[in-house]
Amino acid sequence: MKKILVLHTGGTIAMSADEAGNMAPGAQNPLDDYNYPFADEIELTTEDIFNLPSPHITPVQMLALKQRIAKAAHEGIDGVVVTHGTDTLEETAYFLDLTLPNELPVVVTGAMRSANEIGSDGLHNLETAIQTASTPDAADKGVLVVMNDEIHSARYVTKTHTTNVATFRTPTFGPIGLVAKHGVVFFESLLRSTVCPIQTVADNVFLVKAYAGMGPELLEAITQPSTNGVVIEALGAGNLPPVTLPAVQALLDMGIPVVLVSRCFNGIAQDVYDYEGGGVQLKQMGVIFCQGLNGQKARIKLLVGVSAGMSGDELARFVGTANS
Repeated sequence: MKKILVLHTGGTIAMSADEAGNMAPGAQNPLDDYNYPFADEIELTTEDIFNLPSPHITPVQMLALKQRIAKAAHEGIDGVVVTHGTDTLEETAYFLDLTLPNELPVVVTGAMRSANEIGSDGLHNLETAIQTASTPDAADKGVLVVMNDEIHSARYVTKTHTTNVATFRTPTFGPIGLVAKHGVVFFESLLRSTVCPIQTVADNVFLVKAYAGMGPELLEAITQPSTNGVVIEALGAGNLPPVTLPAVQALLDMGIPVVLVSRCFNGIAQDVYDYEGGGVQLKQMGVIFCQGLNGQKARIKLLVGVSAGMSGDELARFVGTANS
């Protein structure tokens, strides 16, 4: 019999709507009263580790969650399921993916509709997540996100719609598996990841989005000794307005790592254009190009690297390598 640990952290999956349709955390998690249908096959242990809407989740909670899962690996647990609010689910999942060894399957899930809404998806997502975590094939695939019968890699999945139950998608690459009628089916595996078993988390790692007519003001405001890193969602393949370049250079001169991704949701950032503010110049300046990740994921990766004590070329390799 498989032993699965379910860790509840809050979010819509743990909320109920009032008469006006407004959702908020309650005194009790509605999932606590649910009778799981796996009694003959899976031994479930559940814990309410947090009860927080996902906008309240910070890297501090992510680290606590990582530490609890790491402990579970030495308690005879065969897999872990994390229930989480969807707004920042992809960031927590990727944080866990970067900081946990692949000792046991870890699956993150959530819901777009609260427990008492018509068409609530929480229980179904939870059941399919438990099925996935108990499947031997789920091992060695990194942290997984299971929503709406699809299995996604934590590295690339993102929330694409504000309310649709099919919100979680993996642009460019697609899901790596499905939860079908007769079981869990995997179609792909990711390249192996570098694991950073960090014990603390750095702060002041910022995310800035580029836009037409952008000036240097935002970058100048965070050019501070307390800043540990900056991720910029750049234009197109990886370009910035020329007027921002002195501010970028000032960050680099202070030893603050600057990481570039594209604000496009498909494709990767590349040093393609050789004009003022183009990717070729930015790379020559020392900006790190992060391939395949969106801005929020790149920020998590930079934060983890800095928290692990990386700097210079080591940090550039870690953040800039697609399969790390």
